[in-house]
Order: sequence, then structure tokens, then C-alpha cells
Amino acid sequence: MADANPNRRAKTPQHLPLPDMVALVLQGGGALGAFQAGVFEALADTAIEIDWVAGISIGAVNAAIIAGNPPESRVAKLRSFWNQATSALPSLSLEGTDAWQQAVHLFSAGYVAATGVPGFFNPRLVPPVFAAPGSADALSFYDSAPLAATLDAHVDWQLLNDGPMRLSVGAVNVESGNFRFFDTTTDRIDARHIMASGALPPGLPPVEIDGCLWWDGGIVSNTPLTHVLDHQAGDMLVFQVDLFPARGARPHTIMDVYSREKDIRYSSRTRQVTDQLLRLRKERELIRKVLDKLPPALSKDDDVAALRALAAERAVSVVHLIYRARGWEGGARDFEFSRDSMDHHWDEGRLAVASTLEKDALIASNIVDGKTASFDLAK
Repeated sequence: MADANPNRRAKTPQHLPLPDMVALVLQGGGALGAFQAGVFEALADTAIEIDWVAGISIGAVNAAIIAGNPPESRVAKLRSFWNQATSALPSLSLEGTDAWQQAVHLFSAGYVAATGVPGFFNPRLVPPVFAAPGSADALSFYDSAPLAATLDAHVDWQLLNDGPMRLSVGAVNVESGNFRFFDTTTDRIDARHIMASGALPPGLPPVEIDGCLWWDGGIVSNTPLTHVLDHQAGDMLVFQVDLFPARGARPHTIMDVYSREKDIRYSSRTRQVTDQLLRLRKERELIRKVLDKLPPALSKDDDVAALRALAAERAVSVVHLIYRARGWEGGARDFEFSRDSMDHHWDEGRLAVASTLEKDALIASNIVDGKTASFDLAK
């Protein structure tokens, strides 16, 4: 039986028991990150306290705002950031026919491409092909400098680094191609690390940290789930927020192809990690069964003891919360920063949590029994 903390229970139908470590894992996905904000707000409403938040790209931005604020301010700071990011587009309602909705969606995405996002990034005055080679202007179409000031206004960096919540953000070294996580257990994180995690080329420029240039971690892996599981110290509950669904309909137009390709590219790593987790659990269970059959004389053998340690099971429940795109949302939905879309994404995040936790008995049973499993319970 797992050691759920009796003092930590969620406000859900079955009063979901919470282990000592609850992690929130946030993918990259640009404008879709408002879905993550809605997820966090709903989790906070149900008294699910997050101990560790890990993010890539826009997930790193949301993660920094969450970890860098006291509990009572986190949702308000998230709302402030997303209101600022969606403040520039002219008001065009997404209500109406599918054709109208798709047209507004594409117009909004095009508007962002032409003008940027307030407090996030601006288009460069000189196209990179005309800039001096090696200069910052030559390495991206947009300037992300505004994001530094926005993060400083929304994040208490001392609290983020010294507070109770662990933060991890992923980025890739431009020159070596190596992927790494900046983590508050080993690093002092500031705006540069968050911006590096979201520096998706060729749109945004690389960010220099300690003499190295860093790009968006989503180039290598769009989910921090592996990092969280690799550093698991005890039983854990993980809320994995996926902005791109693995499953989808057969494409019928070239826009469908663009959208579906992006879904597969950015969701495949999450599916791979989850499948590997369950496969490793079965392998460890088999190893433990074999070890239990060994004669007592072998139990103190160093190799047997080492193998038993490797096969030890630390239970984890991975709860998937997946954004399901509307039919007319195409491949541009991750940079469509309209206020209507933001509100919709935020509300969908709240609904995904509510729909999932209606079935919390399944998750609670898994936690109490000390099992490892993944769940996709949203309707």
C-alpha cells in the first residue's frame, strides 16, 4: 500500500489522497498554453497542491509564474500574463459558421505573425537575411526581449529559487545539440532560462547563458515527463498537460495535414515516455518475482542486492489532461493569440480537470494500492 499523506486530500468526490510528491508537467504549445493556466486554476480550486512544476517553452513560462508566486497570487498572475499576451488583436468574435470561425482564426494568426505579441515578442525591423551575420538580428524573425520585462513583472525570482515548489525547464544547446533541464535544485533560474526554453527557431532568437546559446527544448522533447520520472524519489502523482493530441481524424485538406503533422510531432514523445514507463514497471515486477524465488543464501549477494534495488517500484499515477482542438482550428492554433481563443483554451483546461476528477475513484485506488498506471479520463 502506498504512503499517501493523510493530511493531503483533494476536494474531489472521493477526496483523492495525495502522495507527498505531486507534479505538474507542461508541454510547449504557444497560444495553447492558456489551457495549462485553466488546468492549474482548476487543480488549485480542488486543493491539489503542486510540489514540482516542469515545463518546456510556453509551459516553462506558465511554470515560472506558478513557482514564482505565493499560492494566493498564482492564478491572478497567470491571468495577467495571458490578458497581456492577447491584448493587441482587434475584437472579432469566433461565433458563427465553421467557415467564419476558420477565417477569423487564420486572420488572428496572421495578425500575430505581422505584429507580434505584446510583452512577448516583436517583429524585427530588418529581416534576418539582411542583418549582419552573427548578430542577434540575423538569427531570428522576432525579438523576444519584451518577454524579459514581462517575466520580471510576473515572477518573484527569489521565491521561485528558494521557495517550496521545485521548478524544471528544458532547453537545447545550440552548438552541442545536447538537451538539459535547468532545475531549482541545482541552478539559480532567472528570466534567461525561461526564455531559452521558449526560444523556438527561426521565430525567436537563442538565449545566451554562461557563454552557451540555448534554443527551445521542444526541438528535442516537447514534454518534461522523462525528467520528472528519472528523478522520482518516492510515490508520485503527475498531471501531464498535453497541448497536442496523439490521436486525430484523417486529414482531408492541406490545412488538415499541417495540423495533424504538428499534433503527431509534438505528442509522440509523451506517448513514448508513458508507454516506456508501463513497460519498465512490468519488467521490474517480473525481476522481483524471480528474485523472490532465489534461495536465502543468495539474498546477500552484492549483485542480487544491486538488481533488487534497480527493480524497486516507486509507484506513479500519470493523469493526462489533453487539449482537444476544435474542428476548424488548424496548424496555426499555437500562435493564434486572440482573446476569444485564450478564454476558450482556459475554460477547456478547467473542464478537462473537472471531467477527469469526476472519476477520481480510479486514480485514488491506484494511489492507495501503490500501482503505476496512466489515465486519460476526460470526456
